[in-house]
Amino acid sequence: MKKSLLILGLSLALFSCNKEEGAATAAFKTAYVDTAKLVEESEELKELSDKAKVKEQEMGRELQEEARQLQLDAASFQKEAQVKGPQWAQLRGQDLQKRDQELTIKQQAMMRQLQDEFGVKRDTIVSQMRKYIKDYGKKNGYDYIYGTGDAASVLYAKDSYDITDELIKEFNDKYKGSDKAEETKEDTAKAEEKK
Repeated sequence: MKKSLLILGLSLALFSCNKEEGAATAAFKTAYVDTAKLVEESEELKELSDKAKVKEQEMGRELQEEARQLQLDAASFQKEAQVKGPQWAQLRGQDLQKRDQELTIKQQAMMRQLQDEFGVKRDTIVSQMRKYIKDYGKKNGYDYIYGTGDAASVLYAKDSYDITDELIKEFNDKYKGSDKAEETKEDTAKAEEKK
């Protein structure tokens, strides 16, 4: 009889512990963010990408002109080489090769410059997004916010836990607000310069 009371007491104790543990688990507030979608729909990142494309086109025009001139020179070289002889062709051919190498080096330098300039800005924006998600989680009482997308750490979650669209809206609204504030500062500065 003592053994059965002891077993019954232990069973009740374990059951009550499991019930409390289940209640604590249910109290966690979790959500997830589709990080790829967040990055894709960020107006700030879209604007940065557009600026990078414009700058790449501007820088590329100069290189295209040099490449076109090199092609024209190479075509005339082939015609002149037959008339002026092999010694002239060898010297002129080395000059064309050197120009081609210089053009390749310029192209690589342009790509590095674009990557350095816009890669750093992109990394800064992504870092700001991470900080914003962290602050959003604290402000809204989340215990965990998981990320999905390129570096998926969630294999399954109910759609009701997805807060991606909320974050996109808030992040873009925040960017629009800071953009307008920046424009106001620039307008004020221009007005003061005119005085």
